[in-house]
Amino acid sequence: SAELCLLPAMAALLPPLTGPGGPGPAEVGLSALPAELRAAVRALVGDLDSLFTALGLREESFAVGALSRVVAAELASYAPAKNRRRTATNKASVIFVDRTLDLAGAVGHHGDNLAEKILSVLPKLPGHKTDVMVNMVELTALQTTDETCSIIAPGCLAQPNDPAAKALWESFMNLKQKEAVMEARRHLVEAASRENLPIKMSMGEVTPEQLSSYIQLFKNNLKALENHCGLLQLVLATVQTLKHPQTSKWDNFLAFERLLLQTIGESEMPSVLNQLLPMIKSYNKRTKDDYACEDFLVLLIYIYSVVGEIKCGKELDTAEEEVKKALVKAICDEPEPSPLLQKIT
Repeated sequence: SAELCLLPAMAALLPPLTGPGGPGPAEVGLSALPAELRAAVRALVGDLDSLFTALGLREESFAVGALSRVVAAELASYAPAKNRRRTATNKASVIFVDRTLDLAGAVGHHGDNLAEKILSVLPKLPGHKTDVMVNMVELTALQTTDETCSIIAPGCLAQPNDPAAKALWESFMNLKQKEAVMEARRHLVEAASRENLPIKMSMGEVTPEQLSSYIQLFKNNLKALENHCGLLQLVLATVQTLKHPQTSKWDNFLAFERLLLQTIGESEMPSVLNQLLPMIKSYNKRTKDDYACEDFLVLLIYIYSVVGEIKCGKELDTAEEEVKKALVKAICDEPEPSPLLQKIT
């Protein structure tokens, strides 16, 4: 049997909060949800049934969380799904999990993983949720400093027809960043050697500049470009990620989260918030290394998710009020609020 883990509670699919006297989480059914959320749940159930039909699955559903129970119950009673389960031959256990039960997992910056950094910092490929745009200008004779140049079609991470690129992507997902970057260099050197390009293998730490210099060897050799296009796209994605300003901020996030986990047992919530307060700066006082408003929202979600039970009191109220004031001022001072901030406000 197969086990499939689905996380339905994203973006529009968040468990509704009930007011005093409303139904408890265990009693919430589809009819208790707002109309827009009901439509989203029904659409999700229809999509899941189509997926399971294509896979020939007869599923047994399990749910963790209030909204997941609603989705699982809808799928169980969905008429087309009942018919499918009578004839399907493959068994599967399906576990629905509300992501809001683990917000720290959703907003945290986990470990030293190159694949996660690439997916986080590079712009999304239009029409795709899980792939990114790789700027390919470096492999052309086009001279431009415009990072958003759209004359050259972007590359991407999905390279199903290139065995070397697929192996390299596996390395990005499974190895630490330092080892993954070394794998990128090794694959590039092997490809250049097969094409008899004048490459000099260097030892020691791999830098983005070194990878770029190796990539340049392929630039004027159309046959080599064609043979190793998939690999070159992944290495370019690596170079662009390592040079991206968001990458250093990612490392800062990770360091802050680790420090927080070490001190949270000794420090009360007010002292944690007081540490955060001086870091909240308005637009005209921020440098490129400072956190933006969205970054603080992410940090606050992480802090409140990992801190566990919070002791209420006057000290906490005061600390929270100061953080609220600083954050509201920072948001109001934004000259061009991001789409996320606009949606929130």
